[in-house]
Amino acid sequence: MSLVIFSIFRIILFINEIDRIDNAIPISDILYSFIMGIRFDIVICGYIMLLPYVLITINYLYFRTNFLKAVSFYFILIIFSLAFLVCSADVPYFKQFFSRFSVTAFEWADSPVFVFKMIIEEPRYWLYIIPFVFSLVVFYKVLRKIIYSKNIINNHTKLWLQTSISILFLAIIFIGIRGRIEKKSAIRIGTAYFCNNPFLNQLGLNPNFTLIRSYIDKIKDENKPIELMDNDIAISNVQKYLNIKRIDSVFPILREENNIDSNMHFKNIVVVIMESMSAAKTGIHGNKDNLTPFLDSIAKSGYYFKNTYTAGIHTYNGIFSTIFSYPALFRQHPMKESSILKYHGIATTTKKHGYSTIYFTTHDGQFDNVEGFLLANDFEKVVSEKDYPADKVKTSLGVPDDFMFEFSIPLLNEMHKKGKPFLSVFMTASDHGPYHIPEYFKPKNTEIKKQIVEYADYSLKKFLKISSNQPWYKNTLFVFVADHGAPMTALYDLSLDYNHSPLIFYQPNIIKEGKVFSKMAGQIDVFPSIMGLLKIPFDNNTLGINLFNDERPYIYFNADDKYGVICQTWLLIVKRDNSLGLFRYSEKDLTNYEKQYPEIVKQMKKYAESNMQAFQYLIKKQKI
Repeated sequence: MSLVIFSIFRIILFINEIDRIDNAIPISDILYSFIMGIRFDIVICGYIMLLPYVLITINYLYFRTNFLKAVSFYFILIIFSLAFLVCSADVPYFKQFFSRFSVTAFEWADSPVFVFKMIIEEPRYWLYIIPFVFSLVVFYKVLRKIIYSKNIINNHTKLWLQTSISILFLAIIFIGIRGRIEKKSAIRIGTAYFCNNPFLNQLGLNPNFTLIRSYIDKIKDENKPIELMDNDIAISNVQKYLNIKRIDSVFPILREENNIDSNMHFKNIVVVIMESMSAAKTGIHGNKDNLTPFLDSIAKSGYYFKNTYTAGIHTYNGIFSTIFSYPALFRQHPMKESSILKYHGIATTTKKHGYSTIYFTTHDGQFDNVEGFLLANDFEKVVSEKDYPADKVKTSLGVPDDFMFEFSIPLLNEMHKKGKPFLSVFMTASDHGPYHIPEYFKPKNTEIKKQIVEYADYSLKKFLKISSNQPWYKNTLFVFVADHGAPMTALYDLSLDYNHSPLIFYQPNIIKEGKVFSKMAGQIDVFPSIMGLLKIPFDNNTLGINLFNDERPYIYFNADDKYGVICQTWLLIVKRDNSLGLFRYSEKDLTNYEKQYPEIVKQMKKYAESNMQAFQYLIKKQKI
């Protein structure tokens, strides 16, 4: 009965927002959003019913008292009544904010009385009380009939059989609560995002799910907003760092880049985010094990930025910062926020210029909420484990890298046939445990961690070789960067190998002569630099710069509870307790020079904290 009521409220929301559905949207997408809704409704029902089910089962098997029946009855009635009330409030809330009900609803004003008056003084809001009252009455009658009806199972059935049946149903409830049978991730808000229509993506959500999820996210320590300095000071500093002359009144870091060229021919863009590919693993940075001969070769024939650092030490940091050009903020996870925000990243920018957009991952797209987040941010398709043949999935990390690349070719060819340029982003995974090396690949090293790097490099070479035979290859820019590195060495409290990454721009038909750049670079600079290299005009509302035109004095990066700021001479490490370390890392000097060079510490700290605080402000004010 509860599933029916939840569906009724979803239908009401659909009718209320019907103008968001145009004729181009297939009926199958609408139906799928309702099917997705049932999945989320089952999750909520599972959580609500878990405790009363246990009570009812124990009561039936052992006690059979009216008291436990009454407790179960009123518990279910009260909790479901609150759930239906949330569904009722969600309809006008969505109309106002285009977002499902969340903890933000209780932050409309400092005074709850003000909010209450605002609601009761708006006649439209009263309309949604009618389905709530109706559903409550019907639910009460049906529930009472079920709870106080005679036992369904025959009293003569053996206790062991009754217990077995009860345990089976309990297992079904737990599966319903998890929402998915895939082992990497339970159901997430991003699971509901399956198409490019933002309304249908949200229609499948249950507002009780989004409310609870938003509250959990809000109270987590890692999601608490950072307060490193005053927001106005941070924004002012960043505007100076970015040399912004004309300040936009709404978007304080917005700047228009690359003048429009009427003769411009847009080129395809392929970005490969390489799992754990620390610069320390490459021969070009002195590794003697010959692990990355292919990367080394294209680094010499392309544009190579040797002082590039990733924004954080997690894959989600790498994906987010590469695509959207914003930094990591300690343990904050921007892609798992209960309210999925819209950023002006590389997919949004290229899509405005007529590009098709696609993202490839080897494993479950729901992990880290990547699929839902990217679909909400203008990636038209996310290819993940569900799309590959089942026999090609070898570990929890899905298919091997080279198979993902091989699988992508027909899809990229189809995109090319449309006569439009495309943006394709790949996230590899093989260089992460559990390791799987295909039998057809024969590594030279004996250590598995070195073998897997060899295989990752082989996969990249295979991808470029296959791509070179495709009609779109000569018109495609390839960009290679790590999601993060690996802590291979650690002279300081922060392992530089964990953030030091290769950054290669490669295409023989675009880049005629290789060049190595020594300037400081960040993962956050990838997107603006691609736009700059290809001379694609865009509104840069990020903290990244075009490395081919601009320079930054330092680059900064996070490692959960601390951050680093680095130039070609100095490394500053700042911990959350504000303890500091300033080192001549280029000389591998372990002496802490914090006291000797306070002005250097001040400038480096100011630079990093201004940028991080500015980003926190932009998120809060949704100026992203």
